[in-house]
Amino acid sequence: MRPFSLLTAGASSLLAACAMLAGCNSTSISHPAADTVITNGRIYTIDALQPWVEAVAISNGRYTWVGKSEDAQQHIGVETRVIDLAGRMAMPGINDAHLHPARGGTKELFECNFPFSASPEQIQARVAQCVKDNPSAVWIRGGQWDSGFFDTYQIDNPRDFLDAVSGDKAVVLNDDSNHNGWVNSKALELAGITKDTPDPSDGTYVRDPATGEPNGILLEGAEQLMMDQLPDWSQSEYRQGVREAVRIANRFGITGMKDAMATEPAIAAYHELDQRDELSIHMAAAIATPYGHRQQPLDYERIDRIRKQYASAHVHPNSVKLFSDGVPTASRTAAMLKPYVPIHPDGAAFAGMLHLEPELMATDLIELDKRGYTVKIHTAGDRSVRVALDAIEAARKVNGDSGLRHELAHAGYIDPNDLPRFVQLQAVADLSPYLWHPSPIIDSIVSAVGSPRGEQYWPIRDLLSARAPVLAGSDWPAAVETIDPWLGLEAMVSRADPKGVHPGTFWNEQAINIEQALRIFTLDGAAALGLKSVTGSVQVGKSADLIVLNHNLLEVSVEDISETRVELTLFEGEDVYENLDTNTASSQKP
Repeated sequence: MRPFSLLTAGASSLLAACAMLAGCNSTSISHPAADTVITNGRIYTIDALQPWVEAVAISNGRYTWVGKSEDAQQHIGVETRVIDLAGRMAMPGINDAHLHPARGGTKELFECNFPFSASPEQIQARVAQCVKDNPSAVWIRGGQWDSGFFDTYQIDNPRDFLDAVSGDKAVVLNDDSNHNGWVNSKALELAGITKDTPDPSDGTYVRDPATGEPNGILLEGAEQLMMDQLPDWSQSEYRQGVREAVRIANRFGITGMKDAMATEPAIAAYHELDQRDELSIHMAAAIATPYGHRQQPLDYERIDRIRKQYASAHVHPNSVKLFSDGVPTASRTAAMLKPYVPIHPDGAAFAGMLHLEPELMATDLIELDKRGYTVKIHTAGDRSVRVALDAIEAARKVNGDSGLRHELAHAGYIDPNDLPRFVQLQAVADLSPYLWHPSPIIDSIVSAVGSPRGEQYWPIRDLLSARAPVLAGSDWPAAVETIDPWLGLEAMVSRADPKGVHPGTFWNEQAINIEQALRIFTLDGAAALGLKSVTGSVQVGKSADLIVLNHNLLEVSVEDISETRVELTLFEGEDVYENLDTNTASSQKP
């Protein structure tokens, strides 16, 4: 069973609680006794018909009643656990509908990590330490360096820079987008990459202009080819990584996640932990497909096998991930309708690249939609968004309305002519609010895309005004250093840096209010997981996925949203994270 803990209270507190709740006699109740009753709270339900309640009753992992504290005693029996929130705010658990939990967990446990803001000297020192700490390793993998790193720092030869501290180890460091890499000479040698190695069709081996030798920077498909050379984690390491990711998620109040690019070993780890009753989270999974340029349709039978083999009570591999393009950072690999700002003043016009030709994208969408999969498509550029919408439209024409809401991930740049199509096609804008503020990665994007178009990034208010379906995700461990949803919530409302490091706001006209943001992170996220009828709001019959907070989000200033701390996380009515202050809240059996 998942961990279950119970705060204890002194005898006098226990007697007082019994008296307040009209005694501890099970014969006084007028309903079947609940397993747990939570009372005396400010519980924000996300249910428009009943936005706030004071108390809930939970049995067998589900809400059986919601209402006023004065009526809660009708659900309390001899064995009922009673939690007095002492006026605290509670709400549904957070659903992060776009992240990479297995990748994040294994990275936390096994990789050579440093902050996005690390300087060249800090990176060298960290790599040197990792080499020292892992004497038997062949590969040292980690990161992440920020997208504008090589614009900020003048490093003549990135490969030689790593060689100076890597000894005989092969070093591979990802950037903050996880689309580009930085490697040393040993990694190039083991991968067989030389001066004569041609660039892949969907990427670049950046080269020394004088010698033509690869300089250690790998863009898009070149980075992926390198990553393919690395040994995979063992199944034991995957399990450890998933446990760590779920532990971190529960601590932040996350009770539902969608792995946005789930490999079979990762899905197998989710399934195995669920079979052991160790998966304290709803886990949806978008089955990974080959990354980069592809000319043939997918292996649909393999996808069907994975779904059938690993589906379980809390594992839902009912989605598929496609990649349409790269990222609109300094690497300029997202497919745009208009050219990027040239890297050099006399450079040729370049508008990025598509990984999949429109006809192949449509072929895959039609077949996957027919087979009942929600398709999550990486679409970071506005041309890529248009191609994906065209493919969804083609699927609707061939299959009719399947009811499946396909998702356009990282759809920050949307041509105004395409915005109404999200509503017409019920295509979901997959949003990354953790990035919606001035930062190095935003500076890199705006510099590459150019002004004023570069600043018109993530039009959430326009999407909501059009009544387009949306979801939010952290993309952890890509793009962000933490899974903390409260940073994303604040940035969604303020369009400013929640940490206060980078001043100003970013396209503040698109800011939304806290009520809208909370719905996106809860009920809209549940819909993206395919679990809207199961979780995402506090309603009778739904899974009792509830979190208790240190303050009321609708009363604190916007700047304090990121200071939110979760004091209790319930998943299906059981404690999976607990840090309640026993001076002001109590949990007991009468």
